[in-house]
Amino acid sequence: MSPAAADDLKRRAAAQALTHVTEGMRLGLGTGSTAKHFVDLLGERVKAGLNVLCVPTSEATRAQAQALGVPLTTLDETPELDLTIDGADEFDASLRLVKGGGGALLREKIVAAASARMIVITDDSKRVATLGRFPLPVEIVPFGAEATRRAMARAIQRAGCAGDIVLRRGGDGHVFVTDGGHFIFDCRLGSIADPEKLAALLAGIPGVVETGLFLNLADAVIVAAPGGVEVVGDPTGAARQNSRR
Repeated sequence: MSPAAADDLKRRAAAQALTHVTEGMRLGLGTGSTAKHFVDLLGERVKAGLNVLCVPTSEATRAQAQALGVPLTTLDETPELDLTIDGADEFDASLRLVKGGGGALLREKIVAAASARMIVITDDSKRVATLGRFPLPVEIVPFGAEATRRAMARAIQRAGCAGDIVLRRGGDGHVFVTDGGHFIFDCRLGSIADPEKLAALLAGIPGVVETGLFLNLADAVIVAAPGGVEVVGDPTGAARQNSRR
């Protein structure tokens, strides 16, 4: 698939997600190439008169939304959101996600957890039978990075996985630093048989801030494919609201 065709699919998924946005909503705005389309389309709706209040999940999304005139707030000012729309690097049939390819996984997870619903927008290339094809990002504090990496390797082995753990670097060759001032290790595991176990083991390591495993957060995934747009799950969140609140 050409880059232009893939980009068109992302925009179609974003347009479908926009149909779930209503007047007066408090929204979480995701980060990444697919979420960028959603923010663009939302900006058009705001210009036409839609009233919403939004929390961005990264400084890049904040700058984009501000340029489009989208009203912004913070989670301190607005600690409970109605809906978050975000992309994903991969998802499985149980709506478990791997996120963080754009480097904003900590803020993305905080915003998603503060939302009554989360709708994910992707193209069909992100659908997997088993998570792990995309390298799992793990955000860490810079202090003691090598000690943290070794502890992560032991945890990954205990979870029945194996693979390289690589410190993320930017295009300039320097270590990538998140908006929160953290580093990211990308874990090239290939397959994660038990995402819940791995997430729990990694979360118990001093130095690990957050993992890119988004479990029990997504209510639906809107998937755009050449043959049309499919909705996996329940975008209304009706089946999950009691357990999320």
